[in-house]
Amino acid sequence: MAKYLSIHPDNPQQRLIAQATDIIRRGGVVAYPTDSSYALACHIGDKQAIDRIREIRRIDDKHNFTLVCSDLTEISSYAQVNNDTYRLLKSLTPGPFTFVLKATREVPRRLQHPKRKTVGIRVPNQPVAQAILKELGEPMLTSTLILPDTVEALADPYDINESLGHTLDLVVDSGVIPYQPTTMVVWDNDYPEIVRQGLGVADFLQTRVS
Repeated sequence: MAKYLSIHPDNPQQRLIAQATDIIRRGGVVAYPTDSSYALACHIGDKQAIDRIREIRRIDDKHNFTLVCSDLTEISSYAQVNNDTYRLLKSLTPGPFTFVLKATREVPRRLQHPKRKTVGIRVPNQPVAQAILKELGEPMLTSTLILPDTVEALADPYDINESLGHTLDLVVDSGVIPYQPTTMVVWDNDYPEIVRQGLGVADFLQTRVS
């Protein structure tokens, strides 16, 4: 069964953050809070943990995972960022945005979009997520906690533990977080476009008509 840690959403207890981080380093799959929903996460280099997340969500190898980072200093290692891109990211992070950018060679191929060679990047504005990332010292691989045949992420950590406690290594309880998708911004051409309007607001960006 998963370890269950109740971590304060605004003032995370450092000893509990250290426990959570240790589980991630040892290859664990965890449910943790972000600023838009609960999500699943694991160490970026752990293929077995990645496969476990795919199995939990029943997603194939074409599904795009997201790298969740603590700040912009980590992003340039994984995504191609020029001056314009950096200014945009700085203006919208941390916050409920997912940026789809051209991947660098540092990103394993299995984490890139197979055709466009892009990678999703997030910098969440959530104290627990930030504390875990800072303690870990590197990005995590993450995927919104939407179970098969559902359209919204589980909002209550008690429900997460009831449904997935037998398959996860850790559930972080930071209270109920109603699901609100991130705003997805794609910048793989010459300019950024919003391809999914969610919680994040960026009225100055063009919205792609699908």
